Amino acid sequence: MARAPGLSVRLRLTLSYAGFLMLAGTLLLAVVWVFLLRYVPEVIAVPNVARQQGTWPAAPPPFIPTRSDLQAAFVPKALWALVLLLLFGLVGGWILAGRMLAPLVRIRRATRLVMDGSLAHRIEMDGRNDEFRELADSFDAMLARLEAHVAEQERFAANASHELRTPLAITKTLLDVARSDPPHDSRELIERLFLVNTRAIELTEALLLLGRAERLSITREELDLSLIVEEAVETLLPLAEHRGLTIDTSGGVTPAVGSPTLVLQLTINLVHNAIVHNRPEAGSVRVDVRPDGTDAVLTVENTGPILDPRLVVTLTEPFQRGTGRIAGDQAGAGLGLAIVDRIVRTHDGTLSLTPGDGGGLHVSVRLPAGRRPS
Repeated sequence: MARAPGLSVRLRLTLSYAGFLMLAGTLLLAVVWVFLLRYVPEVIAVPNVARQQGTWPAAPPPFIPTRSDLQAAFVPKALWALVLLLLFGLVGGWILAGRMLAPLVRIRRATRLVMDGSLAHRIEMDGRNDEFRELADSFDAMLARLEAHVAEQERFAANASHELRTPLAITKTLLDVARSDPPHDSRELIERLFLVNTRAIELTEALLLLGRAERLSITREELDLSLIVEEAVETLLPLAEHRGLTIDTSGGVTPAVGSPTLVLQLTINLVHNAIVHNRPEAGSVRVDVRPDGTDAVLTVENTGPILDPRLVVTLTEPFQRGTGRIAGDQAGAGLGLAIVDRIVRTHDGTLSLTPGDGGGLHVSVRLPAGRRPS
């Protein structure tokens, strides 16, 4: 936005200091005039004591200044005093304004560095805590979050490009093979292309859902988390039975506040992740819901390989998988927990991931609790 040039803040503060000092000096001189000169009479009558006593020659009367005399002497000196106050106010105000605005100069330099693309710069304001220190600390915190967000987006873009390139490369390879060998059975080619295309569609939909979760504005409703868990388990029960897993649910009515659609997506992702990343046989998944004070808690645990705690911390990053970044046949796109993390943050909740003592993963989600039904 184009703006007309104006006075600098330092100059305006200087003029404010000088104007306030002039006002205070004028009021002080007015007080002197009112409370001192008002008691001086216009004409002072001095009796001729020598003439009354008959002595001659009469002594000259003493000089006693009248109000006019004092006014003639007071006004010029008062004007000079106001001129000196004005000069002192301008010089002193300019110096004081410069010292007061020194932190803003550092903040302005930092913003210019940010505009040039340097997100690693920090103000690091020293001194005692005041408004400028709070502003500088808030600016540093904003820069830290912005730098982390930009780095995360760059990693996400790089990983997304890699993940999307894989099915396209496989498709190209299959088509090259089919073109070089025309008599080859096309049914097998079509089946493979169908599987690769299905995976590409699933990956694209997951990316779109993750992008929507970043900038989502949800409509919060009262919901029962236990019913959502029941629906998610029923949806994924055939997959668990196919893999020889058991799903155990526990808990009662758990009121929460949020978007039913997104909370269902969150629950499905957690249960699906617990099913897919489990033991090859005789594994289990445990899902529990319960109210806890001002929170509604959803807990999902599964059996599986022992996980490194350092790896668990990174599982909410896009395309990060518990077995590394190389996808298997059921490893998925590596976006399940990333989407869960975005949905939880959109609901002002918290997500906790901890490795199980005997293997597997323990996931705990806390959402704002709703009102208990009467």
